[in-house]
Amino acid sequence: QVQLVESGGGLVQAGGSLRLSCAASGRTFSLYAMGWFRQAPGKEREFVAAITWSGGSTYYADSVKGRFTISRDNAKNTVYLQMNSLKPEDTADYYCAGSSYNGVRQDYLYDYWGQGTQVTVSS
Repeated sequence: QVQLVESGGGLVQAGGSLRLSCAASGRTFSLYAMGWFRQAPGKEREFVAAITWSGGSTYYADSVKGRFTISRDNAKNTVYLQMNSLKPEDTADYYCAGSSYNGVRQDYLYDYWGQGTQVTVSS
């Protein structure tokens, strides 16, 4: 089992930045690819970003490409999502997740999920 705990969400003005963190415990963190997903009120959960177990490759949704950066520190068992140039449409609950598969965007391929952290971007 892998336990994931997100932090770093909050309220920010449009154009601002936030950095989300996801701390992992349990099984060896470095064996898992990690991803970030988000779910806005009344909408389905959507893929945001993913990073391979080694951190060597990253993947982004078109809507966040160039603004968000996913990274990981395997020594600290933590994955990050740096979010810049935030827009009101980025408002959502953000979830980190762990997968045995590298580079996947489908949420059903992720086995472990955190409880989520709320991000609100005001206009």
